[in-house]
Amino acid sequence: MKTPVSVLRLPSGPEPNSRGFDPSSPRFTALCSSSSSDDDDDDEEQQRLRSELRQRFLWTLSLMKHKLVQFDMHERVRMRARFGASDLDVLRLQVSELETPLGVQREALVRSQDVLACSFEL
Repeated sequence: MKTPVSVLRLPSGPEPNSRGFDPSSPRFTALCSSSSSDDDDDDEEQQRLRSELRQRFLWTLSLMKHKLVQFDMHERVRMRARFGASDLDVLRLQVSELETPLGVQREALVRSQDVLACSFEL
């Protein structure tokens, strides 16, 4: 018998004083770095490949909706849940009927940083 679990931990919201990218962050540095004209062809090819990978990833997320998904987490923990949606940056995943080692959570948010792999049947 599956035992309901009443604990739901929500992630903390954004900081109220945040003003966007940290200028010293690796992402900001990579996005704002100047490139030479020799690297333009490589940059275009890399951008095309990233775009293709992003499209495949989003397509996979759309296929997962309302399907039973198995999540492999850190510490060899496996959880199953019905996938609902993700936020814009895919930092959190909304799931239903989350089966954990402690019991079943009716609705939950899963941090994507904690997920090593996920699988589902087509």
